[in-house]
Amino acid sequence: MKGRQIENLEVKVSVENFAKELELEVVEKGRGELVLKSISVSRPGLQLAGYFKHFDKTRVQVIGNAENEYLVGLSKEKRYVALENLIKRGVPCIIISRSIEILPELQELCKQYECPLLRSSKITTVLINDITAYKSEALAPTHVVHGVLVDVFGIGILIVGKSGVGKSEIALDLVNRGHRLVADDSVIIKNINDRLIGKSPRNIRYFMEIRGIGIINVQQMFGPGAISPSKTIDIVAELSPWETGKGYERIGNEEVYEEILGEKILKVTIPVTPGRNIPIVLETAARQYRLKQAGYDAASELIKAVFGGEE
Repeated sequence: MKGRQIENLEVKVSVENFAKELELEVVEKGRGELVLKSISVSRPGLQLAGYFKHFDKTRVQVIGNAENEYLVGLSKEKRYVALENLIKRGVPCIIISRSIEILPELQELCKQYECPLLRSSKITTVLINDITAYKSEALAPTHVVHGVLVDVFGIGILIVGKSGVGKSEIALDLVNRGHRLVADDSVIIKNINDRLIGKSPRNIRYFMEIRGIGIINVQQMFGPGAISPSKTIDIVAELSPWETGKGYERIGNEEVYEEILGEKILKVTIPVTPGRNIPIVLETAARQYRLKQAGYDAASELIKAVFGGEE
């Protein structure tokens, strides 16, 4: 599929944005940004005890009850050395869970080495899960395409086609029929755990361009139920002007797939002609997809009825 592919081997994010996304308190801003290279998160128990073999300094470090109790049990001098040995290695940041009181030595060293220090009210396990999910999305392979993504009956349909074919107008009609808009014009697709998740760029989220009208805000016009922040992509629907003599699928027994970021997605090509009701065709495609997922295939049943000898 045409578009712009991005390999996110490294992502830089400001401390403020990182803290906002994960609901963290900023104790020390440090260098002002985090460089994320690994989706893994570490609890540095062994490192605080002095064991640094196999240590990965690219991981976010989370200090929970166990690590904090160990540090509290040390003398001030040993605690300072233990923390300095960890912080001086340039870890992305240190996050304290459970709203634990910040040790003076920890805050002093984070300020000295410009290491961001943050705190969360969440329990350690939940915090680590949230950080992992955030980093998985941030570092996921990304593909940006020109199109529209809508949620139709819970099925994510990516509408693509040449400029002017009517993608936005069709999506607007679907929203008016009770479905949800995810992205218009530009769709950011990420491969997260072998699932393609689409969303809109933050600066144009929920805005739509309708030729002859201009820019509209779908959320303000139709309400919060008309929009969705992200959606798994299940179908690619390519809209193309009708071409006389071109063969179009009429039975549906041969499926075509589009490969995006290494994943194969069902693709349907829908010819567009004046007066043709494309929104209802896309609704039908979504319902058909659901039926096939449930094990029912209308084309196979028809072929069996016609050629299977049934009266």
